[in-house]
Amino acid sequence: MLKTIFGKRTFMTVAAGMLAFSLAACGNSEESGSKQGGKGSQDAGPVLTLEELAPLAKEEGKVVSVGMPDTWANWKDTWADLTNKYGLEHSDTDMGSADEINKFAAEKNKPTADIGDVGIAFGPVAVEKGVTQPYKTQYWDEIPEWAKDKDGHWMVAYTGSIGILCNKELVSKCPTSWADMESATDYQIALGDVIGAAQAQHVILAAAFAFGGDESNIQPGLDYFKRLAEKGRLSKVDISVANIQKGEVAVGLMWDFNALGNRDQLGPDKFEVAIPEEGSVISGYATIINKYAPHPNAAKLARTYILSDEGQINLAKGYARPIRSSVKLPAEVEAKLIPQGEYKNTKPIKDYKVWENTVKELSIKWQEEVQIHIK
Repeated sequence: MLKTIFGKRTFMTVAAGMLAFSLAACGNSEESGSKQGGKGSQDAGPVLTLEELAPLAKEEGKVVSVGMPDTWANWKDTWADLTNKYGLEHSDTDMGSADEINKFAAEKNKPTADIGDVGIAFGPVAVEKGVTQPYKTQYWDEIPEWAKDKDGHWMVAYTGSIGILCNKELVSKCPTSWADMESATDYQIALGDVIGAAQAQHVILAAAFAFGGDESNIQPGLDYFKRLAEKGRLSKVDISVANIQKGEVAVGLMWDFNALGNRDQLGPDKFEVAIPEEGSVISGYATIINKYAPHPNAAKLARTYILSDEGQINLAKGYARPIRSSVKLPAEVEAKLIPQGEYKNTKPIKDYKVWENTVKELSIKWQEEVQIHIK
């Protein structure tokens, strides 16, 4: 699941400008929604079970994905299952969310891809651009409202939340809350590049959520980090794997799956990972099925399998938190994740267009209110 290690696009780190560009492109699209032709239907149609989809998908014989490589979120096990259980050939081209959507649109007259995996903010973008087809799956009712398009055009399969990575060799008592981090005196806190990296921007939002703010009001988060900066508690060190390995990061704030991957790669006994008790932000990645998919039933089967118990367990093996809370994970898989109870105060972004506008102002506010105090 470690995008920062394996090179796939970092979780939700597409710059706000790219998102704005994509949204603008959607607005300028000459064809959108049901006006477009193609193999995919805009009617969600009947929901079929895995067993019912299997022969239809096998007849197509293949599923082509984008942005879903073997090394990301343990997709390799899911693709292996689709081959071994359902006889589907598979191929993937790794790319970012905006590129996936643009590919669907550019190839509408000669489509090659069936399904993609995009940051949740790009789900509505894909719908606006008219390149998706809806399919709800048999697991529809278990997906939270915030994590799916109302018609089934996009659907989150796994989530990430901002968490705390702590090096126990450098910290006397690892923090489990924002209050712990603020009251400590024996270490600095690293969060990365707030100006350019969305992971760090979501750290500010997570703190804002914890202290009463939201995507339209991140001032509580800025105020929190200003206090830390004034006390000399913020580190200038980037939270890269290399810096963590060298012991230059005592406490780092990052997506939980990145923290868990770092922990297991660099030393399970050396690091602790926690979700801040007061609150954090939860986000996710969603599947989109190409409106023009050459293998539409195989794409529907893939989405359904990803949301099945087996598919959700596969994702959890890659440190992703499954979207379906009812799935019983094997003990050895559950042991690698953060206990579900620690997520009780995490909140999703409700309005991504509001968040996009907030991010545009965040760089200046960070520099003027916080960065000037970092020693």
